[in-house]
Amino acid sequence: MRIRRLLLRHVGKVQALVLLLWGLAALGALLGAWRPRPGWLAWGLSSLLGMILLAVWARWQREKYLREAPLPQFLKRKLRETYPHLSGKDVDLVERGLRQFFLACLRSRRKFVAMPSQVVDAMWHEFILHTRAYRDWCALSLGWFLHHTPALALGAQATNNDGLRRAWYWACRDEAIKPDAPSRLPLLFALDAKLGIANGFHYVPDCRDIARKSDAGSGSGGTYCGTSFSDGSYSGDADGFGGVDASSSDAGGSDGGGGCGGGGD
Repeated sequence: MRIRRLLLRHVGKVQALVLLLWGLAALGALLGAWRPRPGWLAWGLSSLLGMILLAVWARWQREKYLREAPLPQFLKRKLRETYPHLSGKDVDLVERGLRQFFLACLRSRRKFVAMPSQVVDAMWHEFILHTRAYRDWCALSLGWFLHHTPALALGAQATNNDGLRRAWYWACRDEAIKPDAPSRLPLLFALDAKLGIANGFHYVPDCRDIARKSDAGSGSGGTYCGTSFSDGSYSGDADGFGGVDASSSDAGGSDGGGGCGGGGD
């Protein structure tokens, strides 16, 4: 366990060290300072394979950690102080939503991922206030420190929705939901409405659901629809819809820059 945690904390440094040694060896060969021996080629190929295997192992271990490692219990207590109407089962769901958000950040590989839920945002914000525990969690689960940004709602400007697009894409993928043709909402996008969170963000899977309510005279209010992320009304190009891991055949979206989580709270 200790060795695994140590490797997860320093996997980037190990890879950087190997790359540095390669660079020094290549520079020495170009300057004629030394002549590579046959054994160096074998070392180079084996170290390259080792780096690939280490990266795959680290990604698998981080996902496992995100899903299974215990979060501090005080987060649930603090959340119930903020929202007294929530039950124990409700705060368990919020914790699952927070894990789903972190998973979306990991899979987006440092691209910005927006928080779509007010109640999950409240738990995230409480977590980050406990800096040592949060720093350790980020180091083991992500490999970098994830800064907090307030929860965001879907907006009319396409370029402002890249972070929400990634949250939507990976939350859907986590629950085997088709991002461009959802039959239901992923947990992260369903929690505010499900738990009756004041000023929360409410979503429905399909824009046609909102249209039907509007036709019936009930209005859409502050409700957003999942298919707005992929039906073209908020899209730029297909490459960035779900971050760098998403194929362009899945859905359309614009590629957003910046680190996952973005600036300060």
